[in-house]
Amino acid sequence: MFDTFIKFITHERFIKTVIILALLIAIYFVFKNILNKILNLQTKRVNIDIKKFNTLRTLFVNIAKYFLIFIGILIILNECGVPVATIVASLGVVGVVIGLSLQDILKDFFSGIFILIENQFSVGDTIEINGFKGEVVFLGLKSTRIKKYTGEILIVSNRNITEVINYSKSNSLAMVDISISYGEDIDKVQDILNKTCEKLSSEINNLKGNVEVLGVEKLADSSVVFRITALTKSMMHYDVQRIILKEVKKALDK
Repeated sequence: MFDTFIKFITHERFIKTVIILALLIAIYFVFKNILNKILNLQTKRVNIDIKKFNTLRTLFVNIAKYFLIFIGILIILNECGVPVATIVASLGVVGVVIGLSLQDILKDFFSGIFILIENQFSVGDTIEINGFKGEVVFLGLKSTRIKKYTGEILIVSNRNITEVINYSKSNSLAMVDISISYGEDIDKVQDILNKTCEKLSSEINNLKGNVEVLGVEKLADSSVVFRITALTKSMMHYDVQRIILKEVKKALDK
């Protein structure tokens, strides 16, 4: 029995199979290391968070692992005399049928991968898709969910996301228009606004610059319109606008 075992492990086919399997395992680990380095560089370049990094790494590593396992099985079957060519041809036909029936799911899957890789948007970002604006509450490889501020949730397949407006990628601009009666002294009004905005620049949180009075924006039918602007953190302009309106009203009342 021992002689039979020795004969088996020293057989040319067995040695060849072991070498090929060892080569496949080496390819797997090399691919895994290269993938980690590429994803690390991509993460630093576009600020992909750690959850996305782990999702992408796990996804690609598993694809590579199962592909190499499949190749290894075919090699072993071939060395055992099984007609691999026939099996591959049969799998090809089955694969085409499955691919056609699942093509929409595959499109969603790959679209989700590219959304993650390109960092188009993340959970927590405020985006707009086909006129629907809201916060991203779920980002998966098949679908994305966006919640509007009024509570509605849009569930959209990733393959249908072709154009996205992301409001969270850069700073926002708070813009306030103040209407003043034509009978008021506009120089005095501007002086009050300048002092108020200078004070607000040091008091309001979430600012990325000073609160500034641009001056007279337009002459309306019954009022002179002054415009005030302030650069804010992403999507914080609404809060800043409310504060400016409140404080300007109090200053003008005085």
